Amino acid sequence: MSRKEEAKQVETSEGIILPKGVKVYPIVKYGAEILERPSSNITKFDDDLRQLCADMFITMYAASGVGLAAPQIGLGVRVSVIDTSVGKNPEAKIVIVNPQIIHAEGEQREEEGCLSLPGHRGSVVRPLFVTVRAQDAYGKRFEMRGEGLLARAFCHEIDHLNGILFLQHLSMLKRDLIKRRIRKLRKAGDW
Repeated sequence: MSRKEEAKQVETSEGIILPKGVKVYPIVKYGAEILERPSSNITKFDDDLRQLCADMFITMYAASGVGLAAPQIGLGVRVSVIDTSVGKNPEAKIVIVNPQIIHAEGEQREEEGCLSLPGHRGSVVRPLFVTVRAQDAYGKRFEMRGEGLLARAFCHEIDHLNGILFLQHLSMLKRDLIKRRIRKLRKAGDW
């Protein structure tokens, strides 16, 4: 590799080679106040927002996720990135800014996890089909219909933007079990 190519790349502490200027954010874990607060609408659609979206995709891929909301990286703004192909199909990348669910139908029950609750999963009922209205990173308004995993991802990420975690969709017994495990991890200094 030439020096010029090296100057365009950066290696993360995890050994991931990234283009220079790209940032991998730490994922905010359950217990942080920002995860339980509704986020503010985005009003400025500029290069900073587009860079944030690019960084969020890289952060999400580094954590092996299919979705990431801004509160999960400590930012209280209404933007989320989704890629149900986990980076395998560039056309599957979706940015939703200021999103809202305008239609939901059907029902699916699947196991769900969250990057902010690593190692914890639970069975969650979500709509089978969802239509969202949002803006892209340039401010252009659009509507998109999702089915199956994409519908689940839309619901999960929009919940994050509304200060709701997937834990709130679990049975009280399962929710309490996860919270107890997290308290033990915190006590041991592992959370």
